[in-house]
Amino acid sequence: MSLFEYLSSKAVTLCFLIIGGMLTGIVFAAANVSAVLFGMITAVYLVMILCWFIVGYRIERKKILKLEKILDELPEKYLLGEVMPVPGNAVEKRYYRIMKEVSRSAIGVAEAAKREKEEYCDYVESWIHEIKTPLTACSLILANEGDVRKLRRELKRADNLTESILYYARMRTAEKDTQIKEFQVADVIEEAVKSQMELLIAAKINVETEGDFTVHSDSKSLAFILKQLLINCGKYCPGCHIHIRAAEGVITVEDNGIGIPSHELGRVTERGFTGSNGRKLGGSTGMGLYIVHELCERLEISLKIESVQDEFTKVILAFESLTKM
Repeated sequence: MSLFEYLSSKAVTLCFLIIGGMLTGIVFAAANVSAVLFGMITAVYLVMILCWFIVGYRIERKKILKLEKILDELPEKYLLGEVMPVPGNAVEKRYYRIMKEVSRSAIGVAEAAKREKEEYCDYVESWIHEIKTPLTACSLILANEGDVRKLRRELKRADNLTESILYYARMRTAEKDTQIKEFQVADVIEEAVKSQMELLIAAKINVETEGDFTVHSDSKSLAFILKQLLINCGKYCPGCHIHIRAAEGVITVEDNGIGIPSHELGRVTERGFTGSNGRKLGGSTGMGLYIVHELCERLEISLKIESVQDEFTKVILAFESLTKM
């Protein structure tokens, strides 16, 4: 901090001191104070102001230099509020508390961003390992001039994995990608089932659909949600029967597969949670139902999962805008 900067910061105080000195001089003159005494008082007054100014400048400059040194040594500048020395006067303490709050808020935002980046990198890494399986299978099928249906099935698996990571990446800008419009849910259900037909046939899964209703929502996101549920059935419940019912603002997807253990039911939508079924069968990233849960939150769809191990799993999607009416 330069001398001029400090002088500028004290300009208002200096103005009042000068005005006070002038008023005091007028009072002394009216009281017929001798010139010698008046001169002595004026000299002492000016010396006191000068001393106050010099001492104050040195103290403030020392504080600023200390803060600048601390700031230069910090790896992350937003941590300054956490290591600042506690000031002495009440006004500076107030500024100190404000700086502390700002710093803590910045730390929270930075840590959240760091966690999100790490989670994204972890998912991309697991996704790369996951997508190698269908790509390797495609190469083997082509090398051995294998069945075209098997090739299509593996390509569909690769396509599903690609769509999953795209939706995960888009969740940061969901408002820009979401397109709300009116549609019939039966059309979206039919689209989702048709898109996964190769995988469902390969897994010997029978799908039954019934019902319909009109809704205002994002049809692409709803299709992805239903696709993910069908993919999970194909992965974990080969040979099962799937019943999809749409009525009164609620879509129910139920299968008679292996079910989910009761102690894991509350965690299946957590990020990266694979569960005992995923560990047993392999090939699970634990991201499918997590993305489904996040999309449901954004679209105001109530997601409820019911299951009994070795009996059934039921996923209930309730459109809150319709079920509250």
